[in-house]
Amino acid sequence: MQTSMLKKTISFYVLISVLLLLLFHLFGGNILKEQVIAEKKSELSTYSHYIQEHHFDVATDNNSIYNTGNIALQIAESDQLLGVRTWIVNGNGGLILDSANEELQPDSIDVLHYCPDYFDNYYYVNKSIPTLQPAPMLSVILPVSSGFHIKGYVVIHYPMEKIQQQVAYYQDIGFTIWLLMLFVFGISIFFIWFTTIRPTQRILRSVSAANQGEYNLPTNVKQNDELGTLDLELEYMREQLKNLDNYQKHFIANVSHDFRSPLTSIRGYAIAMQDGTIPPELHGKYLDVITFEVDRLTKLTSNLLSLNQFEQGGHHLDITSFDINRIIKQTAATFEGHCNQKRIKLKLIFSEKETFVNADQSKIQQILYNLLDNAIKFSNKDSEIHIRTVEKREKVLVSVKDFGIGIPKDGIKKIWERFYKTDLSRGKDKKGTGLGLSITKEIINAHNENINVISTEGAGTEFTFTLTLTTPNEY
Repeated sequence: MQTSMLKKTISFYVLISVLLLLLFHLFGGNILKEQVIAEKKSELSTYSHYIQEHHFDVATDNNSIYNTGNIALQIAESDQLLGVRTWIVNGNGGLILDSANEELQPDSIDVLHYCPDYFDNYYYVNKSIPTLQPAPMLSVILPVSSGFHIKGYVVIHYPMEKIQQQVAYYQDIGFTIWLLMLFVFGISIFFIWFTTIRPTQRILRSVSAANQGEYNLPTNVKQNDELGTLDLELEYMREQLKNLDNYQKHFIANVSHDFRSPLTSIRGYAIAMQDGTIPPELHGKYLDVITFEVDRLTKLTSNLLSLNQFEQGGHHLDITSFDINRIIKQTAATFEGHCNQKRIKLKLIFSEKETFVNADQSKIQQILYNLLDNAIKFSNKDSEIHIRTVEKREKVLVSVKDFGIGIPKDGIKKIWERFYKTDLSRGKDKKGTGLGLSITKEIINAHNENINVISTEGAGTEFTFTLTLTTPNEY
């Protein structure tokens, strides 16, 4: 079963959110606690050195003019600001000063009595001493020595309760940040859905509909980004597929009609001659009709194969340098009989005696044949057809102009379509397949040249195409 992009995105969002929350609760608290303890140890160590430098000697000097009570009061003021408790202990473990007990008598309490190995470490985490210090503390111990002799210790205590409060405070901040991240991620997912997933879904539905033959389902993706560009390209593709679908239907209908009509005639006349419906003395007449229809089918098949080769890119062009004027003369000569029948005069007008071009000679001759055939077919009797070549910069303009029935204005854009015949031409174009101009257009496109048509209904038509001018034997 296919999973949508939105479901995948939401699943990823939930997974990341849960993982972040689990990691934060499983490891974040311990990491925060260790960080807070490390920072507090550094702070307490600095403070212990301060006490050692300013108060230790005075507190441990029995001859000092200051008594321990006064010193304890001074230290207590500093301890209150830092939230700590300070001990000054002599070398034997006797507690000389406790900032939390101003009435303490020096040496009245032996710390080693309550914890014999207490001064073996430099710090303790979550350490408590029954009776003497029942609350868990973070304790930093600074030995004070003279030479190799331990004079005493400065011990700074910080309640673990406060450390837990600090950790909880940082955890609350972290949880708030996590919630903000979830909110930002949620907004990001909505933005991704709105700008990416939703238009992608619309495009997908439109493509699926096109696969089913429905080309009119809009996507309404109006974005100035890659998806917007993709939608425009798909819109163009849908339009092309729609046109292709219509073209294929039209093409099949035309091919079926153009094949069925002559085949029906051939079969009908053949059966009629076979069963005696047509007497033997008329066989020659109807064999001519059958031959005419066979020629039509042959020409239609040949033209369809040529068009298919051009569209599939399989038609190789044999580019050579040749005199286009000579080819025009040769092609015109093949229509001499047709022209004589209709008393049409071919007038060849060349700007130069010889005009050499680069092209596929046989294909250009095919173009000339198609254009001349149409010109003669649609010209009135006792008229002229002008075939002209003019050199213009690096191009040669070749035109075929008749003074016949012309092409209706609404039909000029359609003449390049397969099987298209104007209503005016249907009565005159008995043997035409409607493919000649389509083949002509494909040949011109294969040469990367242009062809244009100017026509006025009732006055005539002129086709003009370009070729590349060259010099003899350039190729």
